[in-house]
Amino acid sequence: MEVIILAAGEGTRMYSDKPKALHSIGGRAMLEHVVLAARELRPNNIHVVIGSEAAQIRGHFKGGDSAGINWVLQAERLGTGHAVQQALPDIDTRDERNCVMVLYGDVPLIKSLTLSRLLEQIDPESVALLTVQVENPGGLGRVIRDETGRVTAIVEERDANKEQKQIKEVNSGIMCLPAKKLEKWLEKVSNNNQ
Repeated sequence: MEVIILAAGEGTRMYSDKPKALHSIGGRAMLEHVVLAARELRPNNIHVVIGSEAAQIRGHFKGGDSAGINWVLQAERLGTGHAVQQALPDIDTRDERNCVMVLYGDVPLIKSLTLSRLLEQIDPESVALLTVQVENPGGLGRVIRDETGRVTAIVEERDANKEQKQIKEVNSGIMCLPAKKLEKWLEKVSNNNQ
């Protein structure tokens, strides 16, 4: 198993000179919490995708803290799919048993137990998606399911119709995918939410 942690976001809405992933929660940078949860899964590699604030983020992880982290630069921010693509050259996509877990550097409260349960759901032909039920889903991507309960789409708030906006199950963005299929699937992803 490989873990990709997306941490290239600039956090402009935080109005801070500090990279979003380095803001502290409970005495640790948000990204540190995510790396620790990922390490508990004992992956083959942890790939952290960083952007324009790469030097500051790498500088935060010194010595043993950076052990086992493959730093991946996303020079141009073209969306989540593009960020994941940046780590692909370092991932074995030929091994049918290899899966890739995608995490976010600004989700510090994720627990390794939750991630372990997600790993149990992986199958070689589909995506295991971590969803959450929220009382106020405003601004979040709604999870659309068919009559059998299978996820058929994720519709972002701005694209959702009135009926879809009533759905309280939302996409956390955290997922686990078969590495062998990932490259092909990413080719189909666009950065057009309309």
